Amino acid sequence: MNLVHIGSFIKLHRLKCKMTQEELSEGIVSLSYLSKIENQKTNASPEILQLLCDRLGIEISEDTDREIEEKCKEWYDMLFDENDKKVMTEKYEELQPLMERKINQHTIMFEIHTIRYYIVLRDLGKALHIMNKLHDMADSFNYEESYYWHKFKGNYYTHKEVHQEALRNYKLAEKVIRLANIVDKEIADLYYALSITHNYLRADLEAVDYANRAMTVFQQNYNFNRCAQCHIILGISYQRVKDLDAAIKNYNLALHLGELNKNETIVYLAHYNFGYLYSMMGNSEEAIKHYLLAIETKDLAYKTKIDALTHLVQELYMIGEYEKAKAYVKQAKEILELAKCKYDDFYNGYHNYMIQVYTCLLYDDFKKFKTILTDDFIPYLTRRGDYSNLVFYAKLLATHLEEKGKYKESVEYYKLANSSYDQLIKL
Repeated sequence: MNLVHIGSFIKLHRLKCKMTQEELSEGIVSLSYLSKIENQKTNASPEILQLLCDRLGIEISEDTDREIEEKCKEWYDMLFDENDKKVMTEKYEELQPLMERKINQHTIMFEIHTIRYYIVLRDLGKALHIMNKLHDMADSFNYEESYYWHKFKGNYYTHKEVHQEALRNYKLAEKVIRLANIVDKEIADLYYALSITHNYLRADLEAVDYANRAMTVFQQNYNFNRCAQCHIILGISYQRVKDLDAAIKNYNLALHLGELNKNETIVYLAHYNFGYLYSMMGNSEEAIKHYLLAIETKDLAYKTKIDALTHLVQELYMIGEYEKAKAYVKQAKEILELAKCKYDDFYNGYHNYMIQVYTCLLYDDFKKFKTILTDDFIPYLTRRGDYSNLVFYAKLLATHLEEKGKYKESVEYYKLANSSYDQLIKL
């Protein structure tokens, strides 16, 4: 193990122990020298490094511990959303004390995978904390460590919906694939992440390319749940480029695979996207049928189910089914309240505003409807660069202002809808 790099590990363990540099360095080295050690700017003697490690209660291990290596690999392979979170946590709690006591060749990789662990648990605050701790060490990572570092940072930014930063990190991970000797199954997962990110950014040709590349590997490994996820991405991308036959074909394939594998999330996503497709086609009857099938899917997270519910309300309102819409608005509010504690950003975001807008429309509260859109929802969508929804909600407000005889204000929001559409087609 490179003795210069050990300084990074010492800093990492010092921060874990909540020990200051003064406390660690006292009686061993000067404060400035410890700073140089931690920042990999000097090659300290083995004796000094040993004293520092003794104070931290850790040991430097040059040996390869096969048992720890196998346990780490087993845990790394668990870190996917579909796996049992309880088993994942038990394995982490078994490994963590072992990794705490030693500095060895697995230390950095374990810490990097801890980012992924917290992302899967949706504890993004702890994931960010680990990212911040490792940030200064990143330049010393080997190729494999660098691959996972960038991939998991991409995962973090995907969940924070900062998609350009996610894409930047995924592309950095992609650059070191061959140098890091990453296996095909793992490469396919990165390609899937890239397809989703391009999909969010409305780069549909790139989304299709990466989804197909990922699916080739998933098919070879008979991983049909992952194939179904790729079909969903392909369906959305083809829908955007108006190849509706290809979109329907991919949604049907996803639905078939979801039902075959009893994967409730895939079944939900297929019905939800069918609903959205038929809504865009102006076929409200089919859209409502699929949204209803989506919300009947069992064992879904609140955050997932609310998408179909809010779009169902929107569709029912459009065809004048106001009483039914009111019933589903009530259900959506209840689910949103349950989600409030776990998804605070989510609660205060898009779905919260959407439900408020349709509540006002259904109960004829035009004054509040206008205030929510002008003061909160439209500025929120503008900040996020959500041009698709800006087109819809600016036009919705403009139409209602026009109906109320407020022509000057309505023109302002028709202009916003048009300029947002111009931005949308540039993406």
